[in-house]
Amino acid sequence: MRTLVISGGSSGIGRATTELFASRGWQVYELSRSGKGGEGVIHVDCDVCSEDSCRKAIQEVLRQTDHIDVFISNAGYGISGAIEFTKIADAEHQMDVNFMGAVRLTQAVLPQLRKQHGGRIIYTSSVAATLAVPYQAFYSASKAAINAMALALQNEVREFGISVSVMMPGDVSTGFTDARDKSTAGEDIYQGANKAITTMERDERGGMNPMQMARLFCHIATCRNPRPQYVGGFSYRVFCFLDRILPKRLVNWIEWKVYS
Repeated sequence: MRTLVISGGSSGIGRATTELFASRGWQVYELSRSGKGGEGVIHVDCDVCSEDSCRKAIQEVLRQTDHIDVFISNAGYGISGAIEFTKIADAEHQMDVNFMGAVRLTQAVLPQLRKQHGGRIIYTSSVAATLAVPYQAFYSASKAAINAMALALQNEVREFGISVSVMMPGDVSTGFTDARDKSTAGEDIYQGANKAITTMERDERGGMNPMQMARLFCHIATCRNPRPQYVGGFSYRVFCFLDRILPKRLVNWIEWKVYS
């Protein structure tokens, strides 16, 4: 039986992914602070902000199974607000959960993948890693950091038969939107902030079904030769393609117009 380990599998894209993989006969280990498990899904307590918790979670998985075929790093959340008025502690926590949480679990899982000389690591990134969203700068930065790390990691672990990919969703309709930590500090100065955040959240609530992203995860996990980066959603693939061929000044101006 193939084995999936996924962080942040208790809701949203992660929950859809656990359900899809389990329905296709995988043994799924869901790592989070609040998951419940289910048919074919075993919950393991894990706080991605704790190195010890991450290490113990992977140890528990390996106590129950002798191999990990795919590890998906999916845990994350978002903050929003003007860069100038974002508390440093809030920015640090954003990076700690979204980026360092992925680092901690990667370090915990790599010894097993090296030992078995194979496996796949997939990170949940975001289109915002490429098309940085105004007033969501630190979320965008955390996902850009994931993309950079994944490319570097692929070349470090290539000799061990391990593949590394990122999946960059566009707008997806999940509880992520309502869970965002929103700051209104400085909105009397940055008067476009409220409109930008409202526009962003409207797009998210009208976005794709999380099962679409789960199916993309399944494709990356099972295809013969996975690519380094995937974009979730056709229109977002078009946007990312245009970002590569158009002048960055023009792309950034278009984004400003979309959110202003």
